[in-house]
Amino acid sequence: MNLHKITRILVTGGAGFLGSHLCERLVSEGYEVLCLDNFFTGSKRNIVHLLKEPNFELIRNDLVRPVFLEVDEIYNLACPASPIHYQHNPVKTIKTSVMGAIHMLGLAKRVNAKILQASTSEVYGDPRVHPQKEEYWGNVNTIGPRSCYDEGKRCAETLFFDYYRQNKVNIRVVRIFNTYGPRMHPNDGRVVSNFIVQALLNNDITVYGDGSQTRSFCYVDDLIEGMVRMMDGPDEFVGPVNLGNPGEFTILELAAKIIELTGSSSKIIYEPLPQDDPMQRQPDISLAKEKLNWEPKVKLEEGLKKTIDYFRKVV
Repeated sequence: MNLHKITRILVTGGAGFLGSHLCERLVSEGYEVLCLDNFFTGSKRNIVHLLKEPNFELIRNDLVRPVFLEVDEIYNLACPASPIHYQHNPVKTIKTSVMGAIHMLGLAKRVNAKILQASTSEVYGDPRVHPQKEEYWGNVNTIGPRSCYDEGKRCAETLFFDYYRQNKVNIRVVRIFNTYGPRMHPNDGRVVSNFIVQALLNNDITVYGDGSQTRSFCYVDDLIEGMVRMMDGPDEFVGPVNLGNPGEFTILELAAKIIELTGSSSKIIYEPLPQDDPMQRQPDISLAKEKLNWEPKVKLEEGLKKTIDYFRKVV
């Protein structure tokens, strides 16, 4: 990327799990980074080490309100992403996705900025196609407890493509599959952080259903690399593109691996499966390989060790 032409990058949700890693990466590469967050699920602790950097700026704001800035690129990551957090205030969740997209696309249109939307594998719902390809339209419950997030993200994709077709805004859309790593919120209810915290405290590990449901886990550094490649890629490739690790594991396999790596005495207990919880989630990443020359490099055990080291300090 030409630093003389592109200098200012806005990251919404920049104090969150993914956002803070993205800010760190962009700051280290010399860009001027504006981190915008309302700290609902983001944390100052995630970005405090960046505050001393001259090319990093923190803005406390909520995307439900418009924001007026001069920037060259926008990464739109703002939205609570774990069921516990997005179901806490479902109306606010859908407003963040939809109004946030409208405000950021409006900003991109005004200042002629390139904009990337962090969409989600949840747009596929409880998929009837496995693994999931980008052309699959999904199997989503529009009125269930998860729909504030799923439908909010689906509507945001609609807005991005309408601004692209109608207003020629330079967009990118990535669909993020399960991602884990340091700076995950300890109480976000996601399976990796849940299991690690329970294991480190030697508490029972809670598995929903019989544990046969599968997930694919992508380490955060791999995911950020994919997002940056998408932003820097050719303008004619706007997505959507799946970013995730195609390695598929059952929830029981994950629990056993985390007990082994932490040396925990935790026992596994079983609880009923939550409503609309998908049974399978695995990305087909052939498009990302072809267009971005991207695929994950970090193996599950290596990534889990780094994540466990982080949680040892936090817990």
